[in-house]
Amino acid sequence: MEQTIVALGVVAVVIIILVKTAIVVPQQNAYVVERLGKYSKTMNAGFHILIPFLERVAYKHTLKEQAADIAEQVCITKDNVQVGVDGVLYLQVLDPGRASYGIGNYMFAISQLAQTTLRSEIGKIDLDRTFEERGTINQNVVAELDKASDPWGVKVLRYEIKNINPPQDVLGAMEKQMRAEREKRAVILTSEGERDAKINEAEGEKQRVIKESEAAKQQQINEADGEAQAILAVATATAEGLRRVAAAVIDQGGPEAMQLRIAEQYIGEFGSLAKTGNTFVVPANLADLTSMMALATDIAKRKTGGDTPSPIAPTA
Repeated sequence: MEQTIVALGVVAVVIIILVKTAIVVPQQNAYVVERLGKYSKTMNAGFHILIPFLERVAYKHTLKEQAADIAEQVCITKDNVQVGVDGVLYLQVLDPGRASYGIGNYMFAISQLAQTTLRSEIGKIDLDRTFEERGTINQNVVAELDKASDPWGVKVLRYEIKNINPPQDVLGAMEKQMRAEREKRAVILTSEGERDAKINEAEGEKQRVIKESEAAKQQQINEADGEAQAILAVATATAEGLRRVAAAVIDQGGPEAMQLRIAEQYIGEFGSLAKTGNTFVVPANLADLTSMMALATDIAKRKTGGDTPSPIAPTA
């Protein structure tokens, strides 16, 4: 009976020891094991058995990406304006051994370093630029934290500014400034629109005047061309008529026909002169008709260079 009790006690002790020394490490976790108070090994995900009474799990780390909230702090910008800035930090443990023995509390150390680095970066720029330089500030903070956390076995992945809160009086001044800037842009755009409209109107008036002058010029040119063509046509027709008359004069019977034509016109004009009034002056020499016919005959002879019938003799 006593032996049974002893055996049961031994079994219980063995079970308790196994329970204490058998370790199951979850996925994306790492346990740091110490042997007699000294670093022994790092256990990754899986089942592990420790040496009883010699080894123990000293530290447990998660290998997942962690997010740490950085509390709001007061920063002073380059132009001496106090702003409240808070953010969030993302980091990951890469070396559990260095994260255990390189620093006491890496999360606290990194968050404090993030605050001091952020104050330094905010102090380099003016208030107006803090909002538009968020990306640059984030990159600079990550670069500084990554350098400092490398000996701790921790990788700082990124830092994001959540809020930038200037004082209320500064916010009011910024709103007035933005309102004035918007009004300024509105006035500028209006004036530019009016200027462009006047320029367009002047350009249109200029084009209209140019077109009208070109049209008047072209009209004058066309009219001059038309008059020239008309004069040329009249001159051509007159020349052609004279050539035909000259050709007719040198033909057989031409001089007699010309003399007859001249006599008819002379008598017709003389008769018209008699119709214009009761009293008129008669030429002293009525033989002018015969002389004119003789002159025309002589001209025809000189043109042809030949003989033509003799003109009608003047009558007394």
